[in-house]
Amino acid sequence: MDENLNGILNVYKEAGWTSFDVVAKLRGILKTKKIGHGGTLDPSVTGVLPVAVGKSTRLLEYMEAAGKIYEGEVTIGFSTETEDADGEMVSKTPVERELTESEIDSVMKSFIGKIKQIPPMYSAVKINGKKLYEYARAGQTVDRPAREITIKSFVRTSSVMTDEAAGLVRFTFKVECSKGTYVRTLAVDLAEQLGYAGHMSKLQRTASNGLMIKDAVKLSEIEVAMEAGELSSLMYPAEYAVSDLPRVNLTADQFEMARVGKKFAEDDWVTDETTDSPVSKSNKSEFLLTDLSELTRDKFAAFYDDKLVAVYMKHPEKAGIWKPNKVLV
Repeated sequence: MDENLNGILNVYKEAGWTSFDVVAKLRGILKTKKIGHGGTLDPSVTGVLPVAVGKSTRLLEYMEAAGKIYEGEVTIGFSTETEDADGEMVSKTPVERELTESEIDSVMKSFIGKIKQIPPMYSAVKINGKKLYEYARAGQTVDRPAREITIKSFVRTSSVMTDEAAGLVRFTFKVECSKGTYVRTLAVDLAEQLGYAGHMSKLQRTASNGLMIKDAVKLSEIEVAMEAGELSSLMYPAEYAVSDLPRVNLTADQFEMARVGKKFAEDDWVTDETTDSPVSKSNKSEFLLTDLSELTRDKFAAFYDDKLVAVYMKHPEKAGIWKPNKVLV
């Protein structure tokens, strides 16, 4: 592999593959060990799997922490042990009344914001050093602490489809959520709020780290590009790894400070008069050092001359101070 080839691949994960399988296959195709993915997908789930290659693997933690967008289907009327279509049925509650669109939409809206979610037994969350699915496969159920997640949007995307003979109701949805969200658990909790057992019958990740499913490429396409010496045409810049973070544009002097790992104090950058040269922001998602006090996130991506320089984080002990979390130049 060309050691200078670094960046992000927008991989389309097909059903039946684990995220680890995809990375292992890519190690062979690209002939490199310096590779990792930016957020696990269950084997049955398809869609966008961001993969960092080369020096971009230094940014994996930000890829994993980024929000994701999924589209899927909820089936109401029975639940499964795995909360998706792969598991055995464990509870059946035939839907014998009309579930209206307004009733469903109202309940979906109630999940928006910061909520607590208990991870499913069939998951890789560790309790006492053991993964939950290991307990589940042994027929054991253990207490799992609820975790805070954020649901930015959760909407129904189809009409409500009713199978009266089977006592089932189905509809599709789209959800934009934070790291750590189990969408199948969200589907189960939605059904429960409506008064029935349910499960997530389909799921696809449609966006992550600014990468869209329409542009995702299969492993077979990556292999062909690699053999033809055209892999760079499929690579995205490393900057995509921090697309979920606020962007702060630096001046030349500020860049020199960031390059050597200097801290930034909000009080030092109150007005534009403290900057050495003009620097602009092209849209509302971009900031200057004079805007630090406005940031609502605990990290930001620092750019100079449209290149990623460093990732800064709020100092854990000193208010108003931002320190480098990772310097990249």
